[in-house]
This record gives sequence, structure tokens and C-alpha cells, in this order.
Amino acid sequence: MKKVAVIMGSDSDLPVVAPAIKQLRELSIETEVHVMSAHRTPKEAMAFAESARENGFGVILAAAGMAAHLGGVLAASTTLPVIGIPCSAKVLDGMDAMLATVMMPPGIPVATVGVNAAKNAALLAAEILAVGNDDLMDKLVQMRADMAAAVRQKDTDLQKKLEEI
Repeated sequence: MKKVAVIMGSDSDLPVVAPAIKQLRELSIETEVHVMSAHRTPKEAMAFAESARENGFGVILAAAGMAAHLGGVLAASTTLPVIGIPCSAKVLDGMDAMLATVMMPPGIPVATVGVNAAKNAALLAAEILAVGNDDLMDKLVQMRADMAAAVRQKDTDLQKKLEEI
């Protein structure tokens, strides 16, 4: 199975990215995590993206805050899917990062999840990889079934509590 790269603009993004790493590991998806800056180490970021396919990656996650250009720099350097994770900062609660990530020029897409929504980024990456992998697809289908069962159980529990009111 192809690997997923998780690239952070700063090591301070690790608390945001940790749920994605955990989710990918739970799905047995090999993951590499690196810090690369669109502004401070652009050559390294571009070189990583340019060689990502030949190095066995299928998807790249790009987490960055503030002037969140990391996803765009990576996407400009590869045709692999890049999923942007805008990270919140003290200023503007991550809306600046969201807009910088989502507003890409035609021809260089960056799929973008919500602010700090790293787990959704991991699940989107898994869904992309699962297109050609029945075992992974089965895990995702089971995960959705488990979530639905949990909601149904919560409703059952609620109905019992309501009888006591």
C-alpha cells in the first residue's frame, strides 16, 4: 500500500496533526512525518514533493497555520493528492490559514479540511488509498458501521433517560 506523508510547517503543529497520525496508524497505513516550511525551507519541501511518488507515497497531508502556503508549495511540485490542514493561530482563529490553503489557482488543487481537522484529513487520505485496496476499504466501511452503531446506542440510552423524566 502507498504511504502517507504528513508535512508540518512547524513542530508546533504536532498537537494538531497527532490525531491524523494516530488515525493512519490505526488503519495500518505507513506514515512519515516531517517539518518543512514553505517559507524557510521551500527547496526541501519542493524536493520532497517532487520525489514523493517514486518514494512510495500516495497522498501528502500539509498542516500549516497563518500564511499557510505549505499545501500549495507541495501541490505545485507533485500530481499526488495534497490535503491541506489549516491550523489555528492566536490571530483570526485559523481563518487566515483556511483561506490561504483553500484558495489555489486553477490547475494546482489542494483538498482542504476544516481548521485543525487532521483526523478528517487522515480519513480522506485513507479513502483515496482505499480506491485500489479492498482491505483498507473494508476497514473504512467497518469504521463507519461502528460510528453508526455508537450513535444508535446513544439514542437508545437517551430514550431510556427520557422515560425517567
